[in-house]
Amino acid sequence: MEEQGFITTPDGVRLWYRLVGRGAPAVIVPHGLYYADDLAALWQDRSAVVYDLRNRGRSDAGAEPARRSRGVLHDLDDLEAVRSHFGLARVDLVGHSYVAVIALHYAMTRPERVGRVVAFGPPGYGIGHEAPPPPDAVARDVFRQLGALQGAPFADAPARCRGFWQVLARLYVVDQGLAPRIAPWGRCDLPNERAFVAYWTSHVEPSLKQLPAGASDLARATCPVLVVHGRDDRSAPYGAGRAWAARLPDARLLTVPHTAHAPWLEAPRAVIPAVQTFLGGAWPDAAEQVPA
Repeated sequence: MEEQGFITTPDGVRLWYRLVGRGAPAVIVPHGLYYADDLAALWQDRSAVVYDLRNRGRSDAGAEPARRSRGVLHDLDDLEAVRSHFGLARVDLVGHSYVAVIALHYAMTRPERVGRVVAFGPPGYGIGHEAPPPPDAVARDVFRQLGALQGAPFADAPARCRGFWQVLARLYVVDQGLAPRIAPWGRCDLPNERAFVAYWTSHVEPSLKQLPAGASDLARATCPVLVVHGRDDRSAPYGAGRAWAARLPDARLLTVPHTAHAPWLEAPRAVIPAVQTFLGGAWPDAAEQVPA
């Protein structure tokens, strides 16, 4: 099955989506277009709605600063709009990085709508693990190269974006040979993605820091949650994954050794079957119950 198009939110923003897999939609993957094909095995017996967040990818950008200032609060509302558009009473959610935090907060605010959540590498906004881990040798070299690129000449904005992502990609994998598979995450042909750093700094990260994540908030996310975290993640600290798994009512942690921020790429034989098992209704054997 392959379908694509736009979903219009109640406030008039168009969200670009793809429907992948077979059967009726059962999973929503917010902002998962850069990795949905890597997870193709998960959509053999179900289908997934994969869409760009507003101000990201091919979705509309809200021009007015007041509309952008709500940051991820808009994204939570938009996730509800996507669910409603497809007439889904309950859905499973798959999210990566800060979008995993959005999925978890959706489960807190609308628990009746969520069956299961897979959270890949969630940062610890709201639970005391916001800061990235201390840089290792690769991270220090990446930051040095990024600094050197600041004043480098480029033919145009897409070329500048591609140059930065060719360097930045090394940050997200332990196996540096896989960095070329990360570089396309930049989606540098799209104006929204080229402008994301400014949007992140001004609106996304500040709004993430304001999301409530106290004990009473976390207690409302009663669905099963599988946190999948690379042990050597340089972007979202591994301690954040452990903290989410420990504090959510029904969560377990799949630790993936020798991987960073894209564990499904670096260890597909460990990650993909585990997520298949979880979405099929059972806990994978390697998933750990983390003491509170």
